[in-house]
Amino acid sequence: MRYRWDKKYLYWGITAFLTICACIIFYYFLFHGTNIKTAFSKLINVLMPFVDGLILAYLLTPIMNAFEKKLFIPIYNSFDVRIGIKEKKRIRTFSIILTMLFFICILYGFFLMVIPQIIKSIQSIVLQFPVYINNLELWIEETLANNTKIETFVTDLITKYSGEVEIWLNQKVMPQINVVLREISLSVIGVAKFFWNFILGFIISIYVLGSKELFAGQGKKLVYALLREENANNVIQDVRFINRTFGGFIIGKIIDSIIIGILCFLGMALFHFPYPALISVIVGITNVIPFFGPYLGAIPSAILILMVNPSRTIYFLIFILVLQQIDGNFIGPKILGNSTGLSSFWVIFSITIFGGFFGILGMAVGVPTFAVIYAALKRHINKLLAEKKLPTNTKEYLLVEEIKNKEFILLSNNSAVKNEPLAKMKKNTKKLEKET
Repeated sequence: MRYRWDKKYLYWGITAFLTICACIIFYYFLFHGTNIKTAFSKLINVLMPFVDGLILAYLLTPIMNAFEKKLFIPIYNSFDVRIGIKEKKRIRTFSIILTMLFFICILYGFFLMVIPQIIKSIQSIVLQFPVYINNLELWIEETLANNTKIETFVTDLITKYSGEVEIWLNQKVMPQINVVLREISLSVIGVAKFFWNFILGFIISIYVLGSKELFAGQGKKLVYALLREENANNVIQDVRFINRTFGGFIIGKIIDSIIIGILCFLGMALFHFPYPALISVIVGITNVIPFFGPYLGAIPSAILILMVNPSRTIYFLIFILVLQQIDGNFIGPKILGNSTGLSSFWVIFSITIFGGFFGILGMAVGVPTFAVIYAALKRHINKLLAEKKLPTNTKEYLLVEEIKNKEFILLSNNSAVKNEPLAKMKKNTKKLEKET
């Protein structure tokens, strides 16, 4: 008797095989997660020069584009020179050279002027800490001279915790700094590896900047080869949206933070606040974090000024408040615009969630990341509504109680509105979209 092959047995066998493989992989991840983490860390360390190069190229791309479009192309056009393939290569080469020189000058200036001032400020804080505590206690005694109970409580509190902080600084921070510096100076391999990764990343970024259009074309070619045309178009549109969101937000935020740091330094030097370089760096770096960043930078800086010169603390807080208002109302909107498209609630939500999981880095990149997720969900929801022939404008659903047979039933307690058919709701939707 001839055996008849049934495809369903093949499907069952493949399903059982894949299920067993998934169970084995799950078991390995569950009980051997440390090995996977170690292998992943090793892979990241190997690929770190490429990661550094890609990040550096991504950040320097707007500068290179500015040199091309604002400098070299107008020069060629002014001489009525036709820009062919050779001319484009020359323009790209000169733009990369100027971009890298600009980056090296910024890096050299930062390490030459800012880093020594920061190290000097930290050493001064540690050495003068007892004097600062004494100044703070004297200021509190003078301020609270008429209320001895509050004065005694605050003085005891400062005395108690200042001793602990001083012990922590002297026994923990300073020895660890010395150990770190000694290890860095003695560990030739570590220093060589750092510079090697930096040099490789620098070289890789030059190649990426020189051939970024070619790499983009190869990526599109791969996407269209693997996916259907409609899905490939959606993927490319998503990548463009991610690039606009991340590029517009992160690069704009970096520029905004640099401007705020410079303005903070100039203002602190003008008003003779202590440690202008250190505090300006703190304010500038924390300004990268949306919403919470100004507070994260102002609180430790205010505590530092409170210890050095308590009477200047209020003036410093007023100065930071004015500086942040200038940033929030003038500088920030000019640079960033509405790059994420998120409301204030979702900005706070994204910072809180990503900061809780990934710390400071999560707070910095949480907003553009959530903006991408939010846009993807919004597009998917609008697609589902369109398939059901329902309007996608949120305003159309504000007064809706239920929908029956494509007809919107509005809330009964609203006497100003009546039931409207779907066609009229769509008309109103188009009108609202044009108005907004």
